[in-house]
Amino acid sequence: MVDAVTSKVVFDDPHTSGPAEAETMRVRTLWRGWRWALITLTGATIFLCINQQFALRFFIGFTPLNTEYFYLLILCMLPFTFLIFPGSEKAPLTRIPWYDVVLFAGTAGASFYLMINIRRAAELGWEFGDPPQSIIWAGYVMWLVLLEALRRTGGWSLMLCVFPFTVYPLFAGASWLGPLKGNQSTLEQTTAYHVLSTESLLGIPIQAFADVVIGFLVFGTALMMTGAGKFFINLAFALCGTFRGGAAKVGIFASGLLGMMSGSIVSNVLTAGTMTIPTMKRTGFAASYAGAIEACASTGAVLAPPVMGATAFVMAQFIGSTYAEVALAAVIPAVLYYVGLFMQVDSYAARHGLKGLERRELPSLGQTFREGWYYAFVVVVLIVMLLYFKRESHAPFYATALLLVLNQWEQPGRWKLINTVALVVAVAATILMTVRGEAYAKALALPAGASGAFDAWMNAILLPMLGGMLLLVVLNELGGEKRWGLAKYISFLEANGRTFVELVGILAGCGLLIGAFSLTGVISSLANDLLSLAGSNALLLLAMCAVTSLILGLGLTTTACYIFLAILVGPALEKLGLNKMAVHMFIFYWGMLSSITPPVAIASFAAAGIAGAPAMKTGWESMWVGSIIYFIPFFFVANPALVLQAAVPGDPVPYFEALYLVVTALVGTVFICGGIQGYQAGIGDLRAAGPLEWPLRVLLVIGGLVLATPGGGIMPLGNAMMEIVGLAILVPTALIALLFVRRARTA
Repeated sequence: MVDAVTSKVVFDDPHTSGPAEAETMRVRTLWRGWRWALITLTGATIFLCINQQFALRFFIGFTPLNTEYFYLLILCMLPFTFLIFPGSEKAPLTRIPWYDVVLFAGTAGASFYLMINIRRAAELGWEFGDPPQSIIWAGYVMWLVLLEALRRTGGWSLMLCVFPFTVYPLFAGASWLGPLKGNQSTLEQTTAYHVLSTESLLGIPIQAFADVVIGFLVFGTALMMTGAGKFFINLAFALCGTFRGGAAKVGIFASGLLGMMSGSIVSNVLTAGTMTIPTMKRTGFAASYAGAIEACASTGAVLAPPVMGATAFVMAQFIGSTYAEVALAAVIPAVLYYVGLFMQVDSYAARHGLKGLERRELPSLGQTFREGWYYAFVVVVLIVMLLYFKRESHAPFYATALLLVLNQWEQPGRWKLINTVALVVAVAATILMTVRGEAYAKALALPAGASGAFDAWMNAILLPMLGGMLLLVVLNELGGEKRWGLAKYISFLEANGRTFVELVGILAGCGLLIGAFSLTGVISSLANDLLSLAGSNALLLLAMCAVTSLILGLGLTTTACYIFLAILVGPALEKLGLNKMAVHMFIFYWGMLSSITPPVAIASFAAAGIAGAPAMKTGWESMWVGSIIYFIPFFFVANPALVLQAAVPGDPVPYFEALYLVVTALVGTVFICGGIQGYQAGIGDLRAAGPLEWPLRVLLVIGGLVLATPGGGIMPLGNAMMEIVGLAILVPTALIALLFVRRARTA
């Protein structure tokens, strides 16, 4: 939108139009009592999470077990799946049919009954024993509603992929299953295991949601509601808008930043794309190419720290690691991918003579930072809490509370006496909570410099600080002009609730997949069978895993695809001696690639709708633009230094080797992108080579790949030899290309 007074392009918050999910699927907007029930239970969910993660002991005389806590969350959120997501294309959106109310009540009843009995089930071992029939019947109901919730949130394809495996234990002993033959169970045994054990419904996906994901979703929603989208968009335009092909580079940068708020590839496309794709088209980019750039950038955003997609949290639980370690491991691959996208765009823009936007059209960098500096600040606080203080389940709540306080203070209006009083009261309350707390007394008892003294003082200070910030938020809302207003907090809870409901519907259903394989005990034998099939060849097994990921991506969500392959292929790859983090990151990456790979390519198709381009053409363009992402997973599996892991567990991280590999990979990427786009940085337009253009482009891509690929490990050549071979291909190719380009210029 162009401001009539300043002639500048004004970039508004892309999230102000409402939840992006409404653009991608049919969802209901709840009204009256149902809406207030969702808002109330969302507040209860956030409260339960804070109480459990910070061990606040609000339930006097009662400490919930983790399994009770998990079922409380399911009770609060899962029933709403049937109210928000209609059962069919013909189901009404303006009212709730009676059968959805029945499903709501049945889900709530089964969840409540299992929740009040889960403690006794743990004491008596009912998941392996002989539970009462009432538990079994509640389990039947829960099993059925989970599958229906999975269908509504993930579609028929996801449900039909997961369903056979949920019933797999019932016939696991059949001889025709071959390598999948395992321990067979009865219907009652399978049901009890699914709903009572911590390996199925209450397994890794729901545990990740309950422990970490809720906090990060709340933080993402807070960023969205406070207007961070506008800041990130304006920052991207201010920094990159004037570059060659600037509009596309803005799209890449902005989508990476906006990914912190949505955690969803398609939502990211639909929010950032509405701003960036029209601008790309206006500056000369073809519609399909503009859509492809946005699709690739939005896919990368879910793979990029500090706030990654929900699958990354599930992955951390799966490998017994922390989310901070997963996020740190993802840094170098994300840098390589985004540099690759930038270079693709730069080469494309140079080849087609596309310039950047005029500086007068763009937001001022200084003004953008003055208006939104605190968004960058809270992200830095989040990173420090994750990496330095190692408090991944607490970090997003501290960052959210700080963001709310700073955003209140940045609201238009005068600072009044009541704001000063609120600040003084909050500071006094923080000090009082600190000195009256048990943690403060424990910290005082430790001598200075003693082991654990720093952690003890952090425990004494941080929680009262969180309480003080939340108190300040409440006090600011009681008067003055520095406040949100009640309506915005209600919208904040509702937005969180809708996200929680969708994720619980998918994650709980996917948990059944893990439970089925755990109950049959087939995982270890299957790993040996896969190794035998691949002839213990790591590259062949990785290629098999990559192809399987793309096939599964046709019907599964990213999280379900990751879980499936982490169960089936992960153990086999680890048995070959490959690094665990690198293996699971490989599976994570390839599970994402279906978003830009036809025939499904949901991110590309969403972007094509905004760009007004043919969907399939945009999908193929996405593969072409984002081609580097198909190779990066093989790079870090070949040498785990690229995910900041030592080759031998327990050894120190080889940071210098990682830096060396990053440099060679970046140089190789420059040549790969030059070959793909037909314009080599430092040389020029390869069309000058005439009939030799394509041979030169192919050689540049091959040479760049060899140079970028780490040597050693599963590769037949070492690092030095890979570089020598790569340069042997690239140097003569580049010299020949340079000769043709210079001759064309002087002609």
